[in-house]
Amino acid sequence: MEGRLQVFTGNAHPALAEAICRELEVDLGRAIVSRFQNGETRVKLDENVRGADVFVIQPTSEPVNDYIMELLLMIDALRRASADRITAVIPYYGYAKQEKKTSGREPISAKLVANLITTAGADRVLAVDLHSPAIEGFFDIPVDHLRATPLLARAFRARVHGDIVVVSPDAGGVGRAQDFRTRAKGSLAIISKQHPDADKTEMLDIVGDVDGKTCVIVDDMISTGGTLIEAVKLLKSRGADRIYVCATHGIYAGQALDLIANSEIEELFVTDTIPLPQDSPANVTVVSVAPLLAEAIMRTHKGMSISALFT
Repeated sequence: MEGRLQVFTGNAHPALAEAICRELEVDLGRAIVSRFQNGETRVKLDENVRGADVFVIQPTSEPVNDYIMELLLMIDALRRASADRITAVIPYYGYAKQEKKTSGREPISAKLVANLITTAGADRVLAVDLHSPAIEGFFDIPVDHLRATPLLARAFRARVHGDIVVVSPDAGGVGRAQDFRTRAKGSLAIISKQHPDADKTEMLDIVGDVDGKTCVIVDDMISTGGTLIEAVKLLKSRGADRIYVCATHGIYAGQALDLIANSEIEELFVTDTIPLPQDSPANVTVVSVAPLLAEAIMRTHKGMSISALFT
């Protein structure tokens, strides 16, 4: 891109946006993102973006609907202000778990959100660890899907040494666990589970040897923490020695942090794609994705390969 690089953010995660700008050595774009008295979202850009290559950093975490609307309005404002290219940087993609119909008369919400972002005027999307790779296909614009596994594996191995067993909490996460295992070195185990209800999970069995082993559960997100704690209990019942967890998105709905603090988890490694509570338990270690996203933004701006970030 010949245009200048500019970065803007909404209210979802300004700390991450500022950290990314420090990595890029650019100033964070000035914009007003607030509420009118009637509750509607207000967006006003306070600097010229004509002909610029603009990146809008906005995870769509809780309150999901508010932050999605902020993202859409910022994209629309940039398009109407004649930005040359607009990239939506979405560290956490809300509605990602609603990427398919589980029964009749349900929406595919993740697809609808993709349509809204495209219609608003985004030219590209940059995301981190989408819950389902199929979401990439929901967009009719280019999507760069980054993985946090290299960051988490590096942070984990800096603290934990020796033989390990990498545990996938379900069959759908085997690819992620296999990637982690390749980087951190170790064996692989898989937990079999079922979902009798939309928000209920039952652990059934483990494929692999965990008796007397140091285990690390690798997952993309921690929501209520219930599934994670059940996995920890199952591993302990099968003789696992120490248990660690690596996850990309710390949603921490409900009493998740209390469950983690009072569990037998030695240490939880989680990235900052979502703002994390200041009073996180002592066994939670934060791994920043700012350097990864900054490098991806610079490579996108300069027309360089993003695939090199995966190796």
